Amino acid sequence: MLLAAGGGRRLGGRPKALLEHRGRPLVEHAAHALREGGCGPVHVVLGAAADEVAARADLSGCVVTVNPQWPEGMGSSLRAGLGALSATGADAALVLLVDQPGIGARAVARVHSAYRSRASLAAASYGGERGHPVLFGADRWADIAAGAVGDQGARAYLRTHRDAITLVECSDVAQAYDIDTAQDLTHLE
Repeated sequence: MLLAAGGGRRLGGRPKALLEHRGRPLVEHAAHALREGGCGPVHVVLGAAADEVAARADLSGCVVTVNPQWPEGMGSSLRAGLGALSATGADAALVLLVDQPGIGARAVARVHSAYRSRASLAAASYGGERGHPVLFGADRWADIAAGAVGDQGARAYLRTHRDAITLVECSDVAQAYDIDTAQDLTHLE
């Protein structure tokens, strides 16, 4: 699942999903990373400028959910995405954020391989620090959604359940920087 609903308020209101990286919008780049990393079907949660994102990005083969509550923060997008997945019979969700173009298919594949059961909980780590992507077994979705508020997403849930998380080192195959500010735009190619 790709969370790509943010409005980029720290970027002057430029939706992150539409920022260009290697000749394509970030949303397209991240969806490709999920697909190539072994995830499917790829669910994409859009919000800010959803119509424009859908028109400009090639999201063919993706299941798109539009989160009308996106201004509330990442928590609402995580809830929307998990809600959409609940009806599919999926056993797990691997969650990637659109504003981390340094995380590609190799990191996705590593975290994907940590799936063991519907109770699985795994996350990429970078030098021992938990990061993205994160894998949530379906048995955990209701509790994760219940605690997903504001811009916190699953942070509180992960902190509470840190002993259950399988950390998957990815620093040799990915870079976990975010595109949050104008200075961060230097990471885009």
